[in-house]
Amino acid sequence: MSTEARPTRASAPLSARTIALYAAGSVGTGGYATLPGLVLTYFLTDNLGVSALVAGIIVTAAKVWDVVIDPVIGAASDRQLARTGSRRGLMLTGALALPVVFALTFAIPPSWGPAAGAVGVLLAFVATATAFSLFQVPYVALPAELTSGYDARTRLLGWRVVVLTAGILLFGAGGPALRSTGDDPVVGYLVMGVAAGAAIGIGMLVATRSAPALPREASRRGANPPALREQYAAGLRVLRDSRPFRALLATFLLQALATGAMLAGAQYVATWVLRSEDAVTLVFLALVGPALVAAPGWTSVARRIGKERAFTLASVLFAAAAATLTAALWSPGGWMYASVGVAGVAYAGLQSLPMAMLPDVISHDRGERAGAFTGVWTAGETVGFALGAAVVSLTLAATGYVSTVAGATAVQPDAAITGIVIVFSLIPAALIALSFLPLSRYTLRRDDIDRAPLA
Repeated sequence: MSTEARPTRASAPLSARTIALYAAGSVGTGGYATLPGLVLTYFLTDNLGVSALVAGIIVTAAKVWDVVIDPVIGAASDRQLARTGSRRGLMLTGALALPVVFALTFAIPPSWGPAAGAVGVLLAFVATATAFSLFQVPYVALPAELTSGYDARTRLLGWRVVVLTAGILLFGAGGPALRSTGDDPVVGYLVMGVAAGAAIGIGMLVATRSAPALPREASRRGANPPALREQYAAGLRVLRDSRPFRALLATFLLQALATGAMLAGAQYVATWVLRSEDAVTLVFLALVGPALVAAPGWTSVARRIGKERAFTLASVLFAAAAATLTAALWSPGGWMYASVGVAGVAYAGLQSLPMAMLPDVISHDRGERAGAFTGVWTAGETVGFALGAAVVSLTLAATGYVSTVAGATAVQPDAAITGIVIVFSLIPAALIALSFLPLSRYTLRRDDIDRAPLA
């Protein structure tokens, strides 16, 4: 049979309601990805007096825990889908638990001392990471089940990124503003944690309504749960079997590392380069405001030239914008917001396009191991963001950054200021450039999806 005569995968119609419900989950994703990455290291070093190196270890350890549990959650999500016909149960559990443990992460007072404070934050943040993974792993698997169309998935994920970008703007600008309420930073962090945790949980709860229910026949499969070893083996098999998945995951991991470093470094840039702790709000407005407008534009570009080409274009733009920020070593100032704004336009593409490509990879595998794919994907994304924060912490430690407790002041050495600029500019640009190598090995194109034989 010729390629033209093959039956194609039917593209399920996407209602506005389904798109809206699914996109609402990105309020939670944006909050969880943004606020801890933006302020948690700073909370540890400049509020609890924890050293930069230990702060980095805490953030990284919690994310390593994510890597351990995500493949297990992915397998459990597939099992729940087979047994009940829906992934909603795990998503609901995570949505209900996260607001409580998120608030506890920022409820640790300086009076505990650096050692006890570090342990308290670690335990609370590990619990937060667990709750988030219970929601996020099945959530990422849903697009492959909601529609099978190449462009329909781009549309679904494009609107998700619009909400994600709005969420990042809300939490990135609103979180530090809440933290600044009143004169007591301890109360400010607590208010921020409670309010942000509640908003994240509400977005997640709404998104659970988008999880489709499969016919009862599908729910009778997979009644016997696999052993723990088999759950990890399933993740290794999808990496072994799918070359497009390996290429896309490696690209996204490197880019998550780059954006994670910029995110974790933003508060330090505001405080020590722009000389205003509150300037972090303006940095976020410069980054996320353009991204909010640009997200639908990247959907249009992808429809015309293909997702992989649009993704490459966004990556080049982001790397160039980040590289220009290196000039802040010699002349810091308001011009930096313009470079951050260009990076914001590209950032919308870096978020929406790989997420729209992932369901294509899953359906190319016949869609039978979606949980295994998304478990590994979420683990890889987590590694990227965790290592991004670790890069910032290690750079601060290596350049002699001085940690303080709430209410105290410090003078930073010139080497620390230099390290802050480099970790916000040159290192992210280099990581994005490195990501072009695996991206060049991504082989799926529109015809591979829209003209794929029916499973």
